[in-house]
Amino acid sequence: MKSHSHIIPTMKYHDAKRMIAWLCEAFGFTENAVYESEDGKIAHAQLAYKNSMIMLGSTDNGSEYSGLVKQPGDIGGYETQSPYIIIDGHEIDTHYEKAKSNGAEILLEMKSEDYGWKNYTCKDPEGHIWNFGSYDPWNKEI
Repeated sequence: MKSHSHIIPTMKYHDAKRMIAWLCEAFGFTENAVYESEDGKIAHAQLAYKNSMIMLGSTDNGSEYSGLVKQPGDIGGYETQSPYIIIDGHEIDTHYEKAKSNGAEILLEMKSEDYGWKNYTCKDPEGHIWNFGSYDPWNKEI
């Protein structure tokens, strides 16, 4: 039986259609499900990365939830939360280069920590902050 995450970050985007394609290309997500509303906005989408997932939708898709969330551009470019995505150690350098070549704004350059793991932090085109690293807190062998 395949294990999966029981915590799924949810995000909103002004141009959710464009960001779905960008997140798949730049970060390696795959589309699990994408539901459009009649007006062409993204009502709900699920993007998978290995055994994890994020959910997202258009900022103005008419849902009650949309009114609860502000975008980084609405609050001076700040983010109030950001996901950490575990990348296999042998893939982290390639992941970094792919994100960078697709226009991710690197906020914290790739670095090796004293404990041996690598990580970096970047911003997507709509200002959301993402953290990627080879440190796997599920692996107790550090």
